[in-house]
Amino acid sequence: MKIEQLIVQHLYNNKKVSIQDIGSFTLSPDMPLPLDNEKEMSMPENAVTFQYNKKALQDDELIDFIVSQTRKIKPLATSDLESYSILAKQFLNIGKPFPIEGLGVLLKNQAGEYEFTQGTHINAKLDAAPAQHKEKADEAISFSTKALSPRDNRKWIYIFLLLFVVAIVAVLYYFLTQGNKDNTVEKLVQSNPDSISIPKDSIIQPLKPAADTTTASLKTDSTTFNIVIKEYPSKEAADRAFIKLSSYGHKLVIYPKDSFTYKIAMPFTSPLSDTLRARDSLKIFFGGRPYIEMK
Repeated sequence: MKIEQLIVQHLYNNKKVSIQDIGSFTLSPDMPLPLDNEKEMSMPENAVTFQYNKKALQDDELIDFIVSQTRKIKPLATSDLESYSILAKQFLNIGKPFPIEGLGVLLKNQAGEYEFTQGTHINAKLDAAPAQHKEKADEAISFSTKALSPRDNRKWIYIFLLLFVVAIVAVLYYFLTQGNKDNTVEKLVQSNPDSISIPKDSIIQPLKPAADTTTASLKTDSTTFNIVIKEYPSKEAADRAFIKLSSYGHKLVIYPKDSFTYKIAMPFTSPLSDTLRARDSLKIFFGGRPYIEMK
Protein backbone atom coordinates (compact mmCIF):
# COMPACT_ATOMS: atom_id res chain seq x y z
CA MET A 1 0.00 0.00 0.00
CA LYS A 2 1.44 3.36 -1.06
CA ILE A 3 2.18 6.10 1.44
CA GLU A 4 0.26 8.66 -0.60
CA GLN A 5 -2.85 6.44 -0.46
CA LEU A 6 -2.58 6.33 3.31
CA ILE A 7 -2.13 10.12 3.47
CA VAL A 8 -5.25 10.70 1.34
CA GLN A 9 -7.30 8.16 3.29
CA HIS A 10 -6.27 9.76 6.59
CA LEU A 11 -7.36 13.14 5.22
CA TYR A 12 -10.75 11.67 4.27
CA ASN A 13 -11.16 10.24 7.78
CA ASN A 14 -9.64 13.05 9.86
CA LYS A 15 -10.46 16.09 7.65
CA LYS A 16 -6.87 17.34 8.08
CA VAL A 17 -3.38 15.98 7.49
CA SER A 18 0.11 17.51 7.68
CA ILE A 19 3.21 16.52 5.68
CA GLN A 20 6.57 17.35 7.24
CA ASP A 21 8.41 20.41 5.80
CA ILE A 22 5.67 20.88 3.16
CA GLY A 23 2.40 22.00 4.74
CA SER A 24 -1.08 20.84 5.70
CA PHE A 25 -4.22 19.84 3.76
CA THR A 26 -7.74 20.44 5.03
CA LEU A 27 -10.88 18.74 3.69
CA SER A 28 -14.15 20.65 3.66
CA PRO A 29 -16.67 19.36 6.25
CA ASP A 30 -19.35 19.29 3.54
CA MET A 31 -17.25 17.04 1.32
CA PRO A 32 -19.10 13.75 0.58
CA LEU A 33 -16.94 10.64 0.70
CA PRO A 34 -17.15 7.80 -1.83
CA LEU A 35 -19.29 4.82 -0.96
CA ASP A 36 -17.83 1.36 -0.59
CA ASN A 37 -19.17 0.27 -3.98
CA GLU A 38 -17.88 3.36 -5.82
CA LYS A 39 -14.48 3.30 -7.48
CA GLU A 40 -14.23 7.11 -7.62
CA MET A 41 -16.40 10.22 -7.59
CA SER A 42 -16.12 13.84 -8.70
CA MET A 43 -14.52 16.31 -6.30
CA PRO A 44 -16.35 19.65 -5.78
CA GLU A 45 -14.43 22.90 -6.17
CA ASN A 46 -12.54 24.15 -3.10
CA ALA A 47 -13.09 20.81 -1.36
CA VAL A 48 -9.42 20.67 -0.36
CA THR A 49 -7.36 23.63 0.87
CA PHE A 50 -3.59 23.70 1.31
CA GLN A 51 -1.48 25.82 3.68
CA TYR A 52 2.24 26.01 2.86
CA ASN A 53 4.58 25.59 5.86
CA LYS A 54 8.22 24.67 5.29
CA LYS A 55 8.59 24.09 9.08
CA ALA A 56 5.65 21.69 9.38
CA LEU A 57 6.28 18.93 11.92
CA GLN A 58 5.50 15.25 11.71
CA ASP A 59 1.82 14.36 11.96
CA ASP A 60 1.67 11.85 14.84
CA GLU A 61 -1.91 10.86 14.05
CA LEU A 62 -0.90 10.13 10.44
CA ILE A 63 2.00 7.95 11.64
CA ASP A 64 -0.34 6.02 13.95
CA PHE A 65 -2.73 5.52 11.01
CA ILE A 66 0.11 4.16 8.83
CA VAL A 67 1.09 1.75 11.63
CA SER A 68 -2.50 0.50 11.94
CA GLN A 69 -2.84 -0.05 8.18
CA THR A 70 0.57 -1.57 7.37
CA ARG A 71 1.33 -3.39 10.68
CA LYS A 72 4.79 -1.83 10.63
CA ILE A 73 6.56 -0.65 13.76
CA LYS A 74 6.42 3.08 14.40
CA PRO A 75 10.08 3.88 13.49
CA LEU A 76 9.63 2.23 10.08
CA ALA A 77 6.37 4.07 9.44
CA THR A 78 8.05 7.37 10.42
CA SER A 79 10.97 6.64 8.08
CA ASP A 80 8.62 5.87 5.16
CA LEU A 81 6.76 9.13 5.69
CA GLU A 82 10.03 11.10 5.91
CA SER A 83 11.27 9.51 2.65
CA TYR A 84 8.02 10.50 0.94
CA SER A 85 8.43 14.10 2.13
CA ILE A 86 12.04 14.24 0.88
CA LEU A 87 11.02 12.82 -2.51
CA ALA A 88 8.26 15.42 -2.85
CA LYS A 89 10.65 18.31 -2.06
CA GLN A 90 13.22 17.00 -4.53
CA PHE A 91 10.62 17.04 -7.32
CA LEU A 92 9.38 20.50 -6.36
CA ASN A 93 12.87 22.02 -5.98
CA ILE A 94 13.82 21.09 -9.56
CA GLY A 95 10.62 22.63 -10.91
CA LYS A 96 8.67 19.42 -11.48
CA PRO A 97 5.03 19.07 -10.36
CA PHE A 98 4.39 16.50 -7.64
CA PRO A 99 1.03 14.73 -8.03
CA ILE A 100 -0.83 13.26 -5.06
CA GLU A 101 -3.33 10.73 -6.34
CA GLY A 102 -6.78 11.45 -4.98
CA LEU A 103 -6.00 15.09 -4.02
CA GLY A 104 -4.25 17.09 -6.73
CA VAL A 105 -0.83 18.46 -7.67
CA LEU A 106 1.82 20.44 -5.76
CA LEU A 107 4.07 22.91 -7.62
CA LYS A 108 6.74 25.40 -6.59
CA ASN A 109 6.08 29.04 -7.64
CA GLN A 110 8.51 31.85 -8.46
CA ALA A 111 8.55 32.98 -4.83
CA GLY A 112 9.85 29.58 -3.73
CA GLU A 113 6.58 28.55 -2.05
CA TYR A 114 4.49 25.47 -2.73
CA GLU A 115 1.12 25.86 -4.44
CA PHE A 116 -1.65 23.27 -4.61
CA THR A 117 -4.04 22.58 -7.47
CA GLN A 118 -7.01 20.44 -6.51
CA GLY A 119 -7.81 17.33 -8.55
CA THR A 120 -11.17 16.41 -10.07
CA HIS A 121 -11.79 12.94 -8.64
CA ILE A 122 -11.68 11.22 -5.27
CA ASN A 123 -10.31 7.72 -4.91
CA ALA A 124 -12.37 5.01 -3.29
CA LYS A 125 -11.78 4.09 0.31
CA LEU A 126 -8.91 1.80 1.14
CA ASP A 127 -9.47 -1.84 1.93
CA ALA A 128 -9.56 -2.80 5.56
CA ALA A 129 -6.24 -3.44 7.28
CA PRO A 130 -5.06 -7.06 7.12
CA ALA A 131 -6.31 -9.07 10.05
CA GLN A 132 -3.74 -10.30 12.49
CA HIS A 133 -3.39 -14.03 12.97
CA LYS A 134 -4.62 -15.17 16.37
CA GLU A 135 -3.64 -18.48 17.85
CA LYS A 136 -6.14 -20.58 19.77
CA ALA A 137 -5.65 -20.24 23.50
CA ASP A 138 -6.40 -23.91 24.19
CA GLU A 139 -4.44 -25.31 21.28
CA ALA A 140 -2.14 -28.07 22.49
CA ILE A 141 1.52 -27.81 21.55
CA SER A 142 3.04 -31.09 20.48
CA PHE A 143 6.79 -31.68 20.34
CA SER A 144 6.49 -35.11 18.77
CA THR A 145 7.73 -35.69 15.24
CA LYS A 146 5.91 -37.53 12.54
CA ALA A 147 7.16 -41.05 12.08
CA LEU A 148 8.95 -41.68 8.80
CA SER A 149 7.50 -44.23 6.45
CA PRO A 150 9.64 -47.20 5.30
CA ARG A 151 9.91 -45.57 1.90
CA ASP A 152 11.39 -42.41 3.44
CA ASN A 153 13.79 -44.53 5.51
CA ARG A 154 15.11 -46.25 2.41
CA LYS A 155 15.57 -42.89 0.72
CA TRP A 156 17.75 -41.58 3.53
CA ILE A 157 19.77 -44.80 3.65
CA TYR A 158 20.57 -44.46 -0.06
CA ILE A 159 21.64 -40.85 0.44
CA PHE A 160 23.99 -41.73 3.32
CA LEU A 161 25.50 -44.62 1.36
CA LEU A 162 26.10 -42.38 -1.63
CA LEU A 163 27.80 -39.74 0.51
CA PHE A 164 29.95 -42.40 2.19
CA VAL A 165 31.11 -43.80 -1.17
CA VAL A 166 31.94 -40.33 -2.47
CA ALA A 167 34.01 -39.61 0.66
CA ILE A 168 35.95 -42.88 0.30
CA VAL A 169 36.72 -42.19 -3.36
CA ALA A 170 37.91 -38.66 -2.54
CA VAL A 171 40.26 -39.90 0.19
CA LEU A 172 41.72 -42.63 -2.04
CA TYR A 173 42.25 -40.18 -4.88
CA TYR A 174 44.07 -37.77 -2.58
CA PHE A 175 46.48 -40.36 -1.21
CA LEU A 176 47.16 -41.89 -4.62
CA THR A 177 47.96 -38.55 -6.28
CA GLN A 178 50.06 -37.41 -3.31
CA GLY A 179 52.03 -40.66 -3.33
CA ASN A 180 52.73 -40.39 -7.06
CA LYS A 181 54.09 -36.88 -6.60
CA ASP A 182 56.45 -37.98 -3.80
CA ASN A 183 57.73 -40.95 -5.82
CA THR A 184 58.38 -38.78 -8.86
CA VAL A 185 60.44 -36.27 -6.87
CA GLU A 186 62.43 -39.04 -5.15
CA LYS A 187 63.30 -40.68 -8.49
CA LEU A 188 64.50 -37.41 -9.96
CA VAL A 189 66.78 -36.76 -6.99
CA GLN A 190 68.25 -40.26 -7.05
CA SER A 191 68.88 -40.26 -10.81
CA ASN A 192 70.59 -36.86 -10.93
CA PRO A 193 71.63 -35.63 -7.47
CA ASP A 194 74.02 -33.01 -8.87
CA SER A 195 71.20 -31.23 -10.64
CA ILE A 196 69.86 -29.84 -7.37
CA SER A 197 73.10 -28.22 -6.26
CA ILE A 198 72.86 -24.45 -5.89
CA PRO A 199 75.46 -22.42 -7.82
CA LYS A 200 77.29 -19.75 -5.85
CA ASP A 201 76.34 -17.09 -8.35
CA SER A 202 72.63 -17.80 -7.80
CA ILE A 203 72.63 -16.60 -4.19
CA ILE A 204 70.08 -13.81 -3.97
CA GLN A 205 71.52 -10.53 -2.73
CA PRO A 206 69.32 -8.29 -0.56
CA LEU A 207 67.62 -5.57 -2.56
CA LYS A 208 67.95 -1.91 -1.65
CA PRO A 209 64.66 -0.31 -0.62
CA ALA A 210 63.22 1.87 -3.37
CA ALA A 211 61.64 4.39 -1.03
CA ASP A 212 61.78 7.30 -3.44
CA THR A 213 60.25 5.31 -6.31
CA THR A 214 57.37 4.04 -4.16
CA THR A 215 56.64 7.49 -2.79
CA ALA A 216 56.66 9.01 -6.25
CA SER A 217 54.36 6.25 -7.52
CA LEU A 218 51.89 6.81 -4.68
CA LYS A 219 51.88 10.55 -5.26
CA THR A 220 51.26 9.97 -8.97
CA ASP A 221 48.51 7.36 -8.56
CA SER A 222 46.66 8.92 -5.61
CA THR A 223 43.89 11.48 -6.11
CA THR A 224 41.40 13.32 -3.94
CA PHE A 225 37.69 12.76 -4.43
CA ASN A 226 34.40 12.80 -2.54
CA ILE A 227 31.75 10.12 -2.46
CA VAL A 228 28.40 11.85 -2.02
CA ILE A 229 26.28 9.69 0.31
CA LYS A 230 23.00 11.61 0.16
CA GLU A 231 21.48 14.95 -0.91
CA TYR A 232 18.98 16.93 1.16
CA PRO A 233 16.58 19.66 0.05
CA SER A 234 17.25 21.99 3.02
CA LYS A 235 20.05 22.99 5.39
CA GLU A 236 18.03 21.84 8.41
CA ALA A 237 17.48 18.34 7.02
CA ALA A 238 21.14 18.08 6.00
CA ASP A 239 22.32 19.14 9.48
CA ARG A 240 20.11 16.53 11.17
CA ALA A 241 21.36 13.81 8.84
CA PHE A 242 24.99 14.92 9.27
CA ILE A 243 24.77 14.56 13.05
CA LYS A 244 23.17 11.14 12.73
CA LEU A 245 25.61 9.78 10.11
CA SER A 246 28.67 11.23 11.86
CA SER A 247 27.72 9.34 15.01
CA TYR A 248 28.87 6.15 13.27
CA GLY A 249 32.49 7.35 13.62
CA HIS A 250 33.13 8.36 10.00
CA LYS A 251 34.63 11.66 8.87
CA LEU A 252 32.03 13.42 6.73
CA VAL A 253 31.69 16.82 5.08
CA ILE A 254 28.60 18.88 4.26
CA TYR A 255 28.44 21.51 1.53
CA PRO A 256 25.80 23.10 -0.73
CA LYS A 257 25.01 21.86 -4.20
CA ASP A 258 22.90 24.91 -5.04
CA SER A 259 20.75 27.41 -3.17
CA PHE A 260 18.32 24.69 -2.06
CA THR A 261 20.17 21.35 -2.00
CA TYR A 262 22.96 20.25 0.33
CA LYS A 263 25.28 17.27 0.07
CA ILE A 264 26.79 14.99 2.70
CA ALA A 265 29.93 13.24 1.46
CA MET A 266 32.97 11.31 2.65
CA PRO A 267 36.38 12.55 1.40
CA PHE A 268 39.04 10.12 0.13
CA THR A 269 42.67 10.34 -1.00
CA SER A 270 43.56 7.09 -2.74
CA PRO A 271 44.29 5.65 -6.22
CA LEU A 272 41.59 6.02 -8.86
CA SER A 273 41.25 2.23 -8.94
CA ASP A 274 39.74 2.36 -5.43
CA THR A 275 36.89 4.76 -6.25
CA LEU A 276 34.33 2.15 -7.27
CA ARG A 277 35.22 -0.13 -4.37
CA ALA A 278 34.86 2.76 -1.90
CA ARG A 279 31.52 3.77 -3.42
CA ASP A 280 30.18 0.20 -3.19
CA SER A 281 31.29 -0.06 0.44
CA LEU A 282 29.45 3.16 1.38
CA LYS A 283 26.37 1.95 -0.50
CA ILE A 284 26.31 -1.22 1.61
CA PHE A 285 26.82 0.72 4.88
CA PHE A 286 24.62 3.82 4.34
CA GLY A 287 22.23 2.60 1.62
CA GLY A 288 20.86 4.89 -1.09
CA ARG A 289 22.73 5.66 -4.32
CA PRO A 290 26.11 7.26 -3.48
CA TYR A 291 28.12 8.68 -6.37
CA ILE A 292 31.69 9.85 -6.96
CA GLU A 293 32.54 13.54 -7.23
CA MET A 294 36.07 14.40 -8.31
CA LYS A 295 37.77 17.51 -6.89
